[in-house]
Amino acid sequence: MIPSESESLLKRIAAEHLSIDTLDVRNSDRLDFHDVAVWNIRGALEAAFEAGRETERNMRE
Repeated sequence: MIPSESESLLKRIAAEHLSIDTLDVRNSDRLDFHDVAVWNIRGALEAAFEAGRETERNMRE
């Protein structure tokens, strides 16, 4: 996976599972820190894990 693809994937996971609009640092506690439910964190981690497995499968082919 090329860096731009991984960045897109991280942004998509953050948006879909954590309701975080951007991963850019905005130097504001109000904008840079988020309250996130544990089930959303779990979903994001599972999505990231699955993306890694899929990347590994694609590299073997």
